[in-house]
Amino acid sequence: MQKIYDEVKTPYKYGVVFKHPDSTKMIDSPTIFKEKGTWYMTYIVFDGQGYETWLAKSDDLLHWESKGKILSFTENTWDANQKAGYLSLVNIDWGGDYSVEKYRGNYWMTYLGGSASGYEAGTLKIGLANSGTLTEVVRWSTDNTPLLSPEDKDVRWFENKTIYKSLVIRDKEKHTGHNFVMYYNAKGNENFESIGMAVSNNMRTWKRYGKEPLITQRKGICGDAQIAKIGDVYVMFYFGAFWKPGAFERFACSYDLINWTDWKGPDLIASSESYDEVYAHKPWVIKWNDTIYHFYNAVSREGRVIAVATSKDLKK
Repeated sequence: MQKIYDEVKTPYKYGVVFKHPDSTKMIDSPTIFKEKGTWYMTYIVFDGQGYETWLAKSDDLLHWESKGKILSFTENTWDANQKAGYLSLVNIDWGGDYSVEKYRGNYWMTYLGGSASGYEAGTLKIGLANSGTLTEVVRWSTDNTPLLSPEDKDVRWFENKTIYKSLVIRDKEKHTGHNFVMYYNAKGNENFESIGMAVSNNMRTWKRYGKEPLITQRKGICGDAQIAKIGDVYVMFYFGAFWKPGAFERFACSYDLINWTDWKGPDLIASSESYDEVYAHKPWVIKWNDTIYHFYNAVSREGRVIAVATSKDLKK
């Protein structure tokens, strides 16, 4: 665990790298990927009504330009007012190409969906979207029914109230016996968030895996998992909140994607600057050109923005 910490730590806070063009709106949850030599980010925007999903691009990981909206509000649907998307099947290899895999001719995205308006309002469920293009600003197609819901018959005790962010990766080694694994954080009647798991062979039909959460503190929040594979170790980056003060970045390790050992040492990221003095959370961590970039959602009196910390001092 110490070796993994030493590999992924990012002691140098570079600062804010992206704000939404409309600074009155809150942004969240970056997913970073690369396509044809250009970096892209999907991110979510809250405007008072609910979440929508947008796309941004960059040539250097430090300067980002918003391109437009790819998941938006609809009328009279189960997900009318909430569509917070998280790109699926991004290459998890540490220091890899961070490309996105096509499956059955399309790119895929799971999303936090719901019909109620407001900030994470109502009963939230997981939806599925797809598109034939990854980097163009087009509206992705969405399914008419959710993939997973707190109202499902097989729902577990820690997820029977609402479900939040999800991440889908390919299980190349088939540790779970299935092609795809989904990690997601959810809340049960005891009002804390934990990270659970589901599996699928076709992206559309999902089965919950196990009876207990993979990561939990039984208070506060554990959420927003991202998976990287470093050698033969799977690393889950995630954020914690309110089981100690504030919100902060953590990690856990596994050899099989199923059984996880939580790091007990220092936070990877915690509040320390004016731009992240309220919260520093919701990770996306990559290694590129021997530098670690830890993107996160920074919250302060100035609003919600995307910041990055690095393994090298890039300000020199």
